[in-house]
Amino acid sequence: MNYYAAIEAGGTKFNCALISQDKQIIKQTRIPTTIPEQTLDRVIEFFKELQKQYTISSLGLACFGPINLDSSSIQYGNITTTPKPGWADFPISRQLAKQLNLPVFFDSDVNGAILGEYLWGAAKHSKVAVYVTIGTGFGGGIIANGQILHGLHHPEMGHMLIPTTIEQGHCPFHGSCIEGLASGTSMAKIWQEPAEKLIDRHPAWQLQSEHIARFCYNLLVTLAPEKIILGGGVMQNPALLNMTIENVQKIMAGYLTLGKSMNEIIVEPGLAQLSGLFGALALAQGKGSHSIC
Repeated sequence: MNYYAAIEAGGTKFNCALISQDKQIIKQTRIPTTIPEQTLDRVIEFFKELQKQYTISSLGLACFGPINLDSSSIQYGNITTTPKPGWADFPISRQLAKQLNLPVFFDSDVNGAILGEYLWGAAKHSKVAVYVTIGTGFGGGIIANGQILHGLHHPEMGHMLIPTTIEQGHCPFHGSCIEGLASGTSMAKIWQEPAEKLIDRHPAWQLQSEHIARFCYNLLVTLAPEKIILGGGVMQNPALLNMTIENVQKIMAGYLTLGKSMNEIIVEPGLAQLSGLFGALALAQGKGSHSIC
């Protein structure tokens, strides 16, 4: 039996697990994302204890970003221009490889999540699929013809600019990009209350669904995905998915013959809360393309 270390590293927490080759979670913990040294110390301690009992083959890291995926760069595997205090330019992949003496296979958190969903979840058998996380931040990963999409960098869809009635969004780089309007962090700043505390009838949810719908419409007309999977903490509002689908249909205005209903295309994760963690497992098994050994 092969065992793999898996990390879904988010802006709020690091979800860490030891997972067997048949996808059984042997042990799991969640570690708050604070400063890099403090967070990594706890992550490394967790896996070093497990290494006393299990032979771990490799580590998969699905990490918040941006993350440097240019193998010719001296910053390969580093987190780059994140607004998360203390994490900009942090060599997370090399630190984990060095401290745990393991090969580390890595990609962005949303690329990990779409890989997991493509292999085992809602995106199975899709030629093109997008996983969107709406939580502390706002981001998306793409599978196209069985491959995670990379180019000059990994997609940074959270910084797409969309029309809005909000006077000023809260992205420190772009103001009113979709992350600056619709991430959980931005919602809390706009409405002066965390999203999870906003009542169902609060006007924030209608505006949120309109923002996400405009974003999804742009994905549909640019990438032609068979699945758009909406995950993350903000999407835990049970009404938000249906509100978003209704707004996409209004925006589409009858344009394009999609061959599927919109609620077959825009869906919740098939792996529930495990998309990122199982994506990290897939990375650890060598199903991505970036590694430090």
